[in-house]
Amino acid sequence: MKRVWSRGHATVRDVYEAMLEERKIAYTTVMTMMNVLEKKGHLRKKAVGRSFLYRPTRPQRQVVGSMVRDFVQRVFGGSAAPLLALLVDEERLTLEELDALARRVKERR
Repeated sequence: MKRVWSRGHATVRDVYEAMLEERKIAYTTVMTMMNVLEKKGHLRKKAVGRSFLYRPTRPQRQVVGSMVRDFVQRVFGGSAAPLLALLVDEERLTLEELDALARRVKERR
C-alpha cells in the first residue's frame, strides 16, 4: 500500500521492483497481496494494456487510522494508553517524538 500511495498508482511490476530494493520477494507474492488488497477494497484496478494499474481507494491517513483503531480495540480493549506506555517503556520513541507527543497532548487540553 505504501508504494501505491507514494506513487498515486502502480502496477504489480512497479511495486515488485520497489520492494526488491529492500528485500528479496517473489513477483507472484506481490501480485497475490495486491489482489487481496483489491478484494478487501483498499485498491482499485484498471486494465491498461496487458497489465493492471492499481490505485488506492482511500487516503493513507484514513486507512492507517482505521487499522490502528482496530488494533487498539482488539489488543488493548479500546484504550490507547497501554499502547503508548508500551512504546515509551520499550524506548520505541525518540526524545524528539516524545516532545512532539507532549506538545500534542497539551494542545488537546
